[in-house]
Amino acid sequence: MSGFLGSLLDGLAAIALAVGLPIAAGGTPPLAHGYVEGEYLRIAAPSAGMLESLSVARGAQVAAGAPLFAIDRATARAERDRLAAALAQARAQRADLATGKRVQEVAVLTAQRARAEAALRYSTAELARQQELVARKVSSPDKLDQARAAFDRDRGQLAEADAQLAVAALPARPEQLRAADETVTQAEAALAQAERRLADLAPVAPAAALVEDTLYNPGEWVPAGSPVVSLLPPERVKLVLFVPETALAGVVPGGALSVRCDGCPPGLSARVTRIASQAEYTPPVIYSVGSREKLVFRMEARMETASGRPLNPGLPVDVWLADVRPAGTGQ
Repeated sequence: MSGFLGSLLDGLAAIALAVGLPIAAGGTPPLAHGYVEGEYLRIAAPSAGMLESLSVARGAQVAAGAPLFAIDRATARAERDRLAAALAQARAQRADLATGKRVQEVAVLTAQRARAEAALRYSTAELARQQELVARKVSSPDKLDQARAAFDRDRGQLAEADAQLAVAALPARPEQLRAADETVTQAEAALAQAERRLADLAPVAPAAALVEDTLYNPGEWVPAGSPVVSLLPPERVKLVLFVPETALAGVVPGGALSVRCDGCPPGLSARVTRIASQAEYTPPVIYSVGSREKLVFRMEARMETASGRPLNPGLPVDVWLADVRPAGTGQ
């Protein structure tokens, strides 16, 4: 054992003897006393409403993703359904703009083109006949002009029918398609928001945890943002310790600690995560042997395996440096 560590332990032993703190069977006084503290997750709904159902009970263990409770969701469901119908309508309109005319409409245009093509054949033949007759001076130039005009008319009508058939196969203008796409995107965002609002009214457990408390019963009115269930995940249980100023130099963030508490299994350990930058004269509660006997804890119990269960918040603990374990704490 180094000289520094020996001096530290001698100083701790002297402090323990002077103030009456417990000393382990191995003769090593605790580095610090403290208690277990829990950082609770208080689950609430963002909107007010009647508590429709409560899926958990006090003292129960819940898995991550398990349902906790549900606020009345009739209005939220109706809004979600309305927005889902609006999205379906927007998608249908976008699909309609992306396609050409219906088969029946194309059939009408095809028939009109056939009629224009027949008229052009007739006017072409008539123009050729009138040209021959005029060349033979059998017909007048006026009839030739009439035949040429009919030919030009029928040729234009056939070109128009071809253009109408080509347009019938085209989608809407690009600007119309972009506007339809924006409408679909807006409807999707509104539906996603409604789905999120509906999910917020029936939250699930964010992590595996102990149900510490339930604050409302089904049928009661719950204000917006008011917690309904209080959860305590195992990883959010920490130790609050009070280290004497004389022993502070031997503790660093990340340092390992050996932990002992009444009725706890041996071999518990912890690691320092934070050391306060300012000193306190006394902790909020002094957990000495004398005061510990006066403490009482409310308990709600059910038969189950206690393996892996986190320490109860409020439980007094004593800690030692990990490399200075008291006798009987295990390895």
